Amino acid sequence: MNIHSLFQQGVLAACLLLLTLGIHSQTSKGAADSQSGEARRFRAFLADDWKRLMEDYPEFATYTGYPGQNRRWTDQSPAAYEARVKHLRESLNSMKQFHREQLPPNEQLNYDLYLKNRMLSEEGLQYGGSPLGGNIWIPITQMDGVQVGPAELLALMPHQSIADYNDILARMAALPELVDQTIARIKEGISKGYSPPKITMRDVPKQIADLIPPDPMKSPLLQPFQKFPPAIGEAGRAKLIAEAREIYTNSDVPAFNRLHDYLVSTYIPSCRESISASDLPNGAAAYAYQVRYHTTTSLTPAEIHGIGLAEVKRIRTEMDKIIQSIGFKGSFPEFTNFLRKDPRFFYDKPEDLINGYRIITKKIDPELAHEFGKLPRLPYGVTPIADFDAPSQTTAYYQGGSESAGRPGQYFVNTYNLKARPKWEMEALSLHESVPGHHLQLALAQELEDVPEFRKYFDSTAFVEGWGLYAESLGEEMGMYQDPYAKFGQLTYEMWRAVRLVVDTGMHSMGWTRQQSIDFFLENTSKTDQDITVEVDRYIVWPGQALAYKIGQMKIRELRTRAEKDLGSRFDVRAFHDAVLEQGGVPLDVLEAHLDAWLRAKATAAEN
Repeated sequence: MNIHSLFQQGVLAACLLLLTLGIHSQTSKGAADSQSGEARRFRAFLADDWKRLMEDYPEFATYTGYPGQNRRWTDQSPAAYEARVKHLRESLNSMKQFHREQLPPNEQLNYDLYLKNRMLSEEGLQYGGSPLGGNIWIPITQMDGVQVGPAELLALMPHQSIADYNDILARMAALPELVDQTIARIKEGISKGYSPPKITMRDVPKQIADLIPPDPMKSPLLQPFQKFPPAIGEAGRAKLIAEAREIYTNSDVPAFNRLHDYLVSTYIPSCRESISASDLPNGAAAYAYQVRYHTTTSLTPAEIHGIGLAEVKRIRTEMDKIIQSIGFKGSFPEFTNFLRKDPRFFYDKPEDLINGYRIITKKIDPELAHEFGKLPRLPYGVTPIADFDAPSQTTAYYQGGSESAGRPGQYFVNTYNLKARPKWEMEALSLHESVPGHHLQLALAQELEDVPEFRKYFDSTAFVEGWGLYAESLGEEMGMYQDPYAKFGQLTYEMWRAVRLVVDTGMHSMGWTRQQSIDFFLENTSKTDQDITVEVDRYIVWPGQALAYKIGQMKIRELRTRAEKDLGSRFDVRAFHDAVLEQGGVPLDVLEAHLDAWLRAKATAAEN
């Protein structure tokens, strides 16, 4: 699990709002002054709650660059969990003590977002959720868990000084307790009827084994000790490496061996054979909740399934046009098999694949000024996914940076099984994961001014992933997709997200089998077998999340179409994109209210 996905499931994730205010409007100076007392009190509460969040979830504190928490892991003991639940409910009660009507409009937005989030988080507790999201009774899947997350976190921690490395060593030394707490949580989950599907756990023992090779310096846990900053001399480096090797050998390896043995001998054999989230305790209601949580809409699984089928049909028509333009004479399955198998579409060396991605992003970068009036300060890089994690990871993902921590964003790409990484998908993927997709949007959100800290990391899945998918469609405007195969790749990626609407709801609410979902994927996309298998297994263990992409993209595209129609020749794509992004990753109804107010302001300005 990358740190972005941790928070994507978290306390500031998707919210449901029925916001009817014109949130873009401003109060007069006098009104703001008269309300400043309540506003200051509210901001103080949010600051205290943020501090508590950072202390309760030190991994997220590291991600944001919040100081003082880099030596610890989240306490997963029952007592600590109950304390977090207690604080969640106290926070919710405190929210209700504020007088919303006494706050200026921008603070009312903060209030509505935070209150509804608290309410949604509390609602999720009955489905095995925690105050920071996720299912506490299934703490390990092939996508995330103690066998994946810690190595990623240690790698992104600050490592510029001996003090930074001492923090890393402290976290390494604390890993055995986290592993043992995870095993205890797994056992309690089994007693309550929770376990992941057995089929999805097939790679997890190897993930653990790859984490603890005989040579400590080949372990992902010791990645920070592979390269040191110039400020640390040879003697200091030798001492730090010796301490890391000692902790690894005498503490971490025995702990992860315990986890490995327990999973292989006991847990995985007892995991459920079924794949549907509806088969878990209170499963149907839990899945409906996850659908609302991730899409920030009131759409039902059946409605989303229907939307997906319609989108599959529409996109297929566009794909057929590309096939015809290329002059391919075979059937659609024959064309997709050609794309999956022909050697011309694949690199032979991992370094060539990485370089190919870097060339694409450097081609995109100078085009951004034509689409956006405001660009982020934070840089980003292209990095391969770690070998131990790659077989069970998707093609790529983005991990947010932190300006306060001096850490750039990272576009992680998968070099495992090069014959599953076709060139024709690389442009669309890069537009989604780097710029103008996740890096641009999330970095701009972190740079929001005069907002409480939670707003900078507010991570509504439907907005964030909807924006990423929308960003793929900007390729033609930015000079990409000149190759018809790359254009077909973009359509393949949009089809991929439409297929998600069908198979996610199919598996979790309509009785679809895993193989049925894989077959539907194969019939409608040119994605490779490896990708499809990993994707379907992802939807199985992360129900509802994959629905957010297409639902969010369709809303953003709908809003753009409306703006183009209403403004006509006065439509400015740069101003539109800035307006979409200027509030951060808000729920879709908040975005729509904001864009409606933006359009009204444009109309008023034109009349004057």
